[in-house]
Amino acid sequence: MTETVIFDPLVPWAIVAVLAALSLVVVALSAWRGGAGWWLRGLAAVALIAALSGPSLQREDREGLSDIVIAVIDESASQRIAGRAEQSAEALDRLEAEVAALGNTELRVVRMGDGAEDAGSLLMTALAEAMAEEPAGRIAGAVLISDGRLHDIDRAPDLPAPLHLLLTGQAEDWDRRLEITSAPAFAILGEETQIRLKVELQGAVPEGQGGEVPLEISVDGGPARSFTVPANEELELPLTLPHGGRNVVQFHVPAPETELTDRNNSAVVTINGVRDRLRVLLVSGEPHPGERTWRNLLKSDASVDLVHFTILRPPEKQDGVPVSELSLIAFPTRELFLDKVDEFDLIIFDRYQRRGILPSLYLENVRNYVEAGGALLIAAGPDFASAASLYRSPLGDILPAAPTSRIIEQAFRPELTEIGRRHPVTEGLSGAGPAEGEADWGRWLRQIELVATGGQVAMTGAEGGPLLVLDRVGEGRVALLGSDQAWLWSRGFEGGGPQLELLRRLAHWTMKEPELEEEALTATAQGQEMTITRRTLSGAAGDVTLEAPDGTVSLVPLEEVSPGRFQATVTGPEIGLYRLTEGDEETVIALGPSAPREFERTVASGETLAPAIESTGGGIRRIEDGLPELRAVREGRPAAGRGWIGITPRQAFVTADITAHPLVPAWVFLLLSALLAVGAWLREGRR
Repeated sequence: MTETVIFDPLVPWAIVAVLAALSLVVVALSAWRGGAGWWLRGLAAVALIAALSGPSLQREDREGLSDIVIAVIDESASQRIAGRAEQSAEALDRLEAEVAALGNTELRVVRMGDGAEDAGSLLMTALAEAMAEEPAGRIAGAVLISDGRLHDIDRAPDLPAPLHLLLTGQAEDWDRRLEITSAPAFAILGEETQIRLKVELQGAVPEGQGGEVPLEISVDGGPARSFTVPANEELELPLTLPHGGRNVVQFHVPAPETELTDRNNSAVVTINGVRDRLRVLLVSGEPHPGERTWRNLLKSDASVDLVHFTILRPPEKQDGVPVSELSLIAFPTRELFLDKVDEFDLIIFDRYQRRGILPSLYLENVRNYVEAGGALLIAAGPDFASAASLYRSPLGDILPAAPTSRIIEQAFRPELTEIGRRHPVTEGLSGAGPAEGEADWGRWLRQIELVATGGQVAMTGAEGGPLLVLDRVGEGRVALLGSDQAWLWSRGFEGGGPQLELLRRLAHWTMKEPELEEEALTATAQGQEMTITRRTLSGAAGDVTLEAPDGTVSLVPLEEVSPGRFQATVTGPEIGLYRLTEGDEETVIALGPSAPREFERTVASGETLAPAIESTGGGIRRIEDGLPELRAVREGRPAAGRGWIGITPRQAFVTADITAHPLVPAWVFLLLSALLAVGAWLREGRR
C-alpha cells in the first residue's frame, strides 16, 4: 500500500490563483501600512486557499509484477552446423536456470528459423515481434543465442533494457565460399562465354589452406574437370557449351576436413545454348510437290542457312544442250561434300537417287560425317526402291531400314506405333488420337516398302509397314521417312495433319536438341517445389534417387502421365543443390540459390550486432569461453562484465484499488480562517 497527497480544488485552479494573488496584495499592503495583525491576515488567507484547493490523502493497493527476459534462439540453417545447435541448447538451459534463481523474473523463449524465400536470419524481426507481445514496462532484458549472422539489423527495436548476445561457434572456425558474380542466361554454341566467379576465404584460415584452391567444373552432372585457382580473387572463366538447350553447369570447391561447412562450396548456373546459325544442306533429286514443303520449312526460320542442291536435268537426258549451258554457276560439289561437309548441322536427301553426280567417295564422306556426330534425314520416294537407291551406296551401312524394291501405290493413314507414342519426335502430335484409336490425319497415297534393320519404328503406313524409322549411328543420328507424300498434309488433303511439326521435330532430333532426347531426366523448380520428369522409350521408369544439399538420400516414385513420360512433384526441405539419378540418367537442380544467403557468411561474429548491443549497455560473450551468470543491475549502470551479464529490474506493478480522503474537512479550514481574521481585527483594535 502507498499513500500520496493529491489536490481536488473546489473551484478551477485559475480562480484559486487569482484569490491567492489578491490575498498576497492585501497582506503586503497591510504590512506596508504597519498593521499589527498583517501576519494573522496572511495565515487566514492561506487557510482559505488551502480549503479551496481540496487536499486529500490517496491510498493505492499495488500488486507487484514480475520482470520479463526475452530469449531469441536462432535455429536458422547456419546454426545447424559444427555443433552450434548443441551450444544453443546448453546456453538456453543455463539461462533458464539463472532466470529461475533471480526470482520474480520470467523467461520468454522465441525460436527463429530460416526466413521465407531466402531472406536469411531475421533475428531483429523476431525480437521486435516478441517485444510487441509484452508490456514494455516489464521487459528487463533480452538475450540472443546466435552465431551473429543476421540480415535485418536495420529492424532492430528500441529496447528499454540491456541486450546481450551469447555467440555460438568456435574462434578457430574458417570457411570457403564459392560465389558466381556474373553468368549469362544464353550463350551461342561453339563460342566462348565468360563466367565470373570468386573463391572467398573467411575466418581463421589455417596455414596451407590459403593461396590457391582446387575447383571442379561439370556440365549436366557429367565427369568433373579439375583446376587450381587463386583464392580471394575474382576470376573470368571461359566456357564453351557442349550442346543446345538447357546446360546445367556446376562449380564445386572440395572441402577439407577442418572447413566449417561445404554448403557454400558449390554453385549452379543454368545457361541456354542457342545456335547462332543452323547450316542445312538440302539435296533434292528432282522437282516434286514435297520439295517446296522442305524449302518453306527451312526458309521460315531466320536462323537457318540453307544450301539447296536440286537436280533439274538428269545426266541421262540427251537433248543436245552444250555442257557449258547446263548451269549458270557450277555447283561446288567437291567443296560441299569433301571439304566443308563437317560444317553442316543437317544433311537432307529428298527423293535423291544415284546418277553419277555425287561419286561414292562423296557419299562415303557423308557416312563418316554422320558416324562422327552429324545428322542425316532421308525423305524417300520411288527412287529409294530403284537400283540407283541411296541404300545401295555407302550410306546403306548406316540406314535403319532396307527397301524391298516394292512401291505401294495405295491410300493409307499414317499411324503411331507403341514406340512412336513414346518417342519425342512423334509423341503428342496433334490429331494422333487415343492410344487404341486411329490418328485423325489425312491419308497419303504412296509408300516405299521397307524392312526395318535397326533403330525404332515410330510410324507405320500401308499394310502396317515401317513409315518413319529413327536410329543412332556412332555419334550421329539418322531418320528415314519412307514416303514423299508428307506434303499432302500441308495442302489440307482430307483434313491434313501436323506436317510442319513432324518435319521440324525430325530435323531438331537429328541435330540433338535436348528437349527431343529419347532418354532424359529433367527437373524444373518453382520456389521450393520441383517437378521431376523422366522420358524413356521403355514401358516403365524406376524410382528417382534424390540427394539433398545436406547429403540425405531419398527415393521418389514416378507416375506415368503420358506414354513414355513419368513425373513426380517434390517439395525440397531446404534451399540448395539437389542431385537426381535414375538408371544411367543424372541431373542436378538448385532450389533457390545453390549457396543460400544464410551461408554467405558462416563464421560466427558479433560485429553486426555490436552497435545495437553497446547502445543498451549489454555485452557479447562466446559460449565456448563459458556461460556467464545473470545478475540484476540498476538502470543506467553497465550490464555486462567478466563472466556475467545483467538485466535491469523494472519494478512494474498493477494497481488493485485506490481510495482518497480529505486531509482536513473544509469547515475546519473555514473556521480556522475565520478565527485568524478575528484575531487580526482584535489585535489591530487593541493597538
